[in-house]
Amino acid sequence: MSAIAITAERPHTGNGEVTTPPDRGTGGELSGGEPRGQSALWWPTLLTAAILSLIAFIAGGGLNLSSMTKVEMALTIGSGAIVVAATLLSPAGVRTYGLWPVGLLLAFTALTALSSVWSVQPDASFRDAGRMLAYSGVFGAAVVLAHVVPARWPALLGGLTLAAVVVCAYALLTKVFPHQLDANDVYARLRAPYSYWNAIGLTAAMGAIGCMWLGSRRAGHALLTALAYPAMGLMLVTLMLAYSRGALLALALGLALWFCIVPLRLRGAAVLIAGGIAAAVVVSWDFSTHALSAEDVALNERVTAGRQLGVLLAAMLLVLLLIGIAVGFWTARRAPGARTRRRSGTVLLTIPVIAVIALLGALTVSHRGLTGSISHSLNSITDTNAKVPNTPGRLTAVSSVRAQYWKQALEVFKADPALGVGAEGYATARLRYSSQTLDVRHAHGFVVQTLADLGLVGLLLALLLLAVWMAAAGRATHPFNRRWTGWRALLDRHTVGQRGWRRWTIGGHPAPYSPERIGMLSMLVLVVVFGLHSLIDWTWYIPGDACVALLCAGWLAGRGPLPDQHGSPSPGDASVSPSIWMRGAPALQGESRLRLSRLPEPRPLRLIVVGAVLIGTLLAAWTQWQPLRAEDASQRALVLLASNPSGARTEAQAAVDEDPLSARALIYLAKIEQANGQTPLAQSTFQRAVRLQPSNPETWLALGEFDVTSEPRVAVEELGAAIYLNPQSIAPELIAGGNEEAITIQNDYVQALRASVPLEAGAAGGG
Repeated sequence: MSAIAITAERPHTGNGEVTTPPDRGTGGELSGGEPRGQSALWWPTLLTAAILSLIAFIAGGGLNLSSMTKVEMALTIGSGAIVVAATLLSPAGVRTYGLWPVGLLLAFTALTALSSVWSVQPDASFRDAGRMLAYSGVFGAAVVLAHVVPARWPALLGGLTLAAVVVCAYALLTKVFPHQLDANDVYARLRAPYSYWNAIGLTAAMGAIGCMWLGSRRAGHALLTALAYPAMGLMLVTLMLAYSRGALLALALGLALWFCIVPLRLRGAAVLIAGGIAAAVVVSWDFSTHALSAEDVALNERVTAGRQLGVLLAAMLLVLLLIGIAVGFWTARRAPGARTRRRSGTVLLTIPVIAVIALLGALTVSHRGLTGSISHSLNSITDTNAKVPNTPGRLTAVSSVRAQYWKQALEVFKADPALGVGAEGYATARLRYSSQTLDVRHAHGFVVQTLADLGLVGLLLALLLLAVWMAAAGRATHPFNRRWTGWRALLDRHTVGQRGWRRWTIGGHPAPYSPERIGMLSMLVLVVVFGLHSLIDWTWYIPGDACVALLCAGWLAGRGPLPDQHGSPSPGDASVSPSIWMRGAPALQGESRLRLSRLPEPRPLRLIVVGAVLIGTLLAAWTQWQPLRAEDASQRALVLLASNPSGARTEAQAAVDEDPLSARALIYLAKIEQANGQTPLAQSTFQRAVRLQPSNPETWLALGEFDVTSEPRVAVEELGAAIYLNPQSIAPELIAGGNEEAITIQNDYVQALRASVPLEAGAAGGG
């Protein structure tokens, strides 16, 4: 094992050649930021994995108010504590990177909260602001951690990879032990613990990028490197059994990017190919087994097939572990030469080329021909009536129901192009344009969702945030060994020939790919995978996936320029002052821990910042708690209604006070007042709910149901408004299917019409 570890520390230069072992920094570490002893990394790795796993299991799909509130408050308070500690412990006089992206993300959060003013459903916008506050906290915490403890970057990458293994292993165990973990699931697709298949697919895709880093790295324990092989197999099996085409596409593009910008291609290819072949065996057997690939299968059949799947998975993991160990020993004893690497690279490059040629050939000889097949696929993508089954066959299907959601989002955007309908307002506004009875809360795409919710202002702010983050992340990654000239150089007339996207060199040679730079590039690819998937899905709203990407994105933004092999910054980066790097600051020299003797003296400015962060954190957590307090109070009011009507009204009024933007709290209060015989007061409360959310069909429906007996003519208008805002509420298929809500709305409307006709006839006769 020692031979493997020694050989693994040889870094690549920009052209992929192996250089001499790197020098060690002042902290007894590799120049890339790897601590000399791995014992300093085990506990932050486990802590990171535990936190991310808990977020995934507790928050789930992000649709439950109670669990989401707990996660949001915990993330906000924890992030605030990290920022406070970093502010107090960070050395003075050192430039802090990543503040602009943090500021713009907070600005996007502020716009989300401000949209409650014009939102069609302000309570939903207010709740979404709580989510964005938590996300901003996670991003900001990652920025300051990268500044204070940059040497702990392997703990972040290792922790998120381990968390992905835990989450994906649990998802597979629901198929292995369905009677104990998921007896009532009727779907063949994996969807635990998020209750959403594309979310677990994205977790597997991001985890696969972590496995690429773990299995190809040249530093670290050899056994951990070997574990990347079974972990990769686990990720790929989970991805395929989730039938997630979006996650599969995002991973394919992410892997292509990884192979383009990371020079450890043969090592990465070994992990990917071995894991892919082993996973293909398991997936093929699963797809051919009816009990595992069909819906509505009897539980006893699923139990039997699940046990067989468990045995096959265990065998796969064991074989891949042995392969990983064997590869490690083989490369340590006999590293491949330059000729072997070139030949292997040529073979690997021809594989996707042959695959593309074979695909084009198959389309050419098909009954539609090449152009006809392409045209048919494009029409299928844009078909708003497309239906795709939840079976393995969906992996080869091109059509998607997303065309409906995107079309509705664009219709909502056209109605309010500047500021949109408010954060999370899409779910309510889309009802006016929907021709289907599907219950959808998100537009399944970040761009279309942002256009619908926050309009052009929100999208432009998001694009500005992306551009600023890319510039900040480029300082630590320099993809393709290129760098952008700093803004100061753009204003300097002496640097006219050095402007633009230039080659990044150190001493006239390509910059080395140190272990830390390889890790930063892997983080960049992981963020790209999440971003690509978020373009076609709503995983931005699922904390278990979003927090992983936010941690990596924040770390990249806050890391700043990496030191070269002698602990100095890149001389090609004009934005870094060399004197800062020579001051011995722990955060920049890569020490594994801060020493108490070096802690800076508290200054008034630091104390002001700490106080502001503490106050902001507490206020943010308090606002995140209010919607849950209101919902709990409303539920207590309904429970007390039968035994204590007066107490029920007190609780309902408390719910309104705690969340004055909630129309549901007002409707609950009005119904309790109606049950207590306070009819005029109940009518006034119902009308107040309508004034609060006039574009929400639920408020008009509640008021119309109240007035249907006493004021039928008014009820006709109110129920008509509810139906206008949601035409599918009385869809014939719902009524034919026995939907109680649709039948009730239809009956109330008919009753109001019949009761108002004699009144109108009498008024006409009297005239």
